[in-house]
Amino acid sequence: MKANNTDRVKCTVSSEEVARVKGLGFLRDKNTPDCFNGRVITRNGKITSEEGFAIAEAAKRFGSGEFAMTSRMTVEIQCVPFGNIEPLREFLSEHGLETGGTGPKVRPVVSCKGTTCQYGLIDTFGLSGEIHERFYKGYHDTKLPHKFKIGVGGCPNNCVKPDLNDLGIIGQRVPEIDYAKCHGCKKCSIEATCPMGAARMTDGVITKDDALCNSCGRCIGKCPFGAFDGFTNGCRIYIGGRWGKKTARGKALSKVFTDKAEVLDVVERAICLFRDEGISGERFADTINRLGFECVEKKLLGD
Repeated sequence: MKANNTDRVKCTVSSEEVARVKGLGFLRDKNTPDCFNGRVITRNGKITSEEGFAIAEAAKRFGSGEFAMTSRMTVEIQCVPFGNIEPLREFLSEHGLETGGTGPKVRPVVSCKGTTCQYGLIDTFGLSGEIHERFYKGYHDTKLPHKFKIGVGGCPNNCVKPDLNDLGIIGQRVPEIDYAKCHGCKKCSIEATCPMGAARMTDGVITKDDALCNSCGRCIGKCPFGAFDGFTNGCRIYIGGRWGKKTARGKALSKVFTDKAEVLDVVERAICLFRDEGISGERFADTINRLGFECVEKKLLGD
């Protein structure tokens, strides 16, 4: 395995310029004296074919001809010489694209496939697009104590790990059981369907263990007598997740949200709370631990 000797390559660009272009989404390629990798924002992890062609052409004209996918659903054009940064940004702008995604601010939102997936419960692309416009772009000039990452997952499979983000949204489908229609079948289709083992036939009646149920919705419509036809569709919001050198799993707020406007309001309150009450250098998880989860939840769900 090749050793990492990148620190031996001396940078010909001043530290002030390195910091400035980092704010524009260009991170220094430490294998080179003057090249950077530029992050192209994809809004919600989805781009059009025309935008894809533009990114490929930009990589060919201004970089090494290669681009990479980041873990945050952005595209990184590789090995862009310092002198090509502004021409690259101008070219992307002509095609409706921009670079960015760094610094102590709201970061680009990560989204899973949502309703295009067989398990998707909410339109993650649509919701992520609104979050991108309202908070990534709308709060772009708002400096926060640290980075603030947002993840949107369509179901409890957690493919994009929303609960490991500063704020995560997870689609939910909460079953509403009509016990009058339960026939107490010896071989219950709901018990057989539930992947969490939360549904069990007890004394001839179906029961649901709320501590085990993750509201994935796979039981909905599986009872031949209609006992599991009703449901509430919505999402849960997790706060205080973090992944990296120090990890923390986010904790869910105490309600299932069924109104998209309320979800967006809670996201905004969380960002503003972090801005106003966070200490420079600490992540949102640290702010929550310092203030107390109950206190933070009251602020997010209050008037």
